[in-house]
Amino acid sequence: MKRILVAEDETSIRDFIVINLKRSGYEVVEAENGRVAIDKYNECGGDFDIALLDIMMPELDGLSVCKYLREQSSTIGIVMLTAKSQEMDKVTGLLVGADDYVIKPFSPSELMARIDAIYRRVSVNKELADKNKSAGEIITSGKFALNMRTRTLLKDGEPVELTQVEFQIMEYFMSNTGVPLSRNDILTHVWGDTYYGDEKVVDVNIRRLRMKIEEDSSSPEHLATVWGCGYKWIP
Repeated sequence: MKRILVAEDETSIRDFIVINLKRSGYEVVEAENGRVAIDKYNECGGDFDIALLDIMMPELDGLSVCKYLREQSSTIGIVMLTAKSQEMDKVTGLLVGADDYVIKPFSPSELMARIDAIYRRVSVNKELADKNKSAGEIITSGKFALNMRTRTLLKDGEPVELTQVEFQIMEYFMSNTGVPLSRNDILTHVWGDTYYGDEKVVDVNIRRLRMKIEEDSSSPEHLATVWGCGYKWIP
């Protein structure tokens, strides 16, 4: 069963979301604020595929909940809901671990397309992890080693905590060393060719990765910018 945690303080919006999710075959656990969302997550032992979090909530805001959930799990898909169009809301949500964002008001078809895309990626990652358990494939590139079995990254033998989106981006780069990859290439490879959002989600994830793997994220040595194109991986 596809299980999703929905944290939204406005009852009418939450009911609207829940109805559409249930129609699409999701098992839904509801929370009316951020504090309840964390309680529900823990009560269920973290057994969720996706969390849909409103940014502006009482008790505890969605960004704080997102950060908490990401600390507990690198595999859960996280989608942020925001009533604001400011760029900072989107960027902050992605930087603290969200996979995607949806701006209110939204149509049922857009919301379900975004959630279904996240679920497919979560499912594929789980299948790949199971498939690679016996293969034990490791991609090495300079001081970095990407373990396909455990879905983890090592830098100089030390673990680097990655979300599943970040892992997929690193896998794409390390499998194409020195090859310039456009934002659209990365977007299609990681988010799929039916993604509704924009290419900024790629830039924010690259920024987040640089903060994790570079000695100086403002002067990257490995995730290099290719002006007019996108990015490339340098071991």
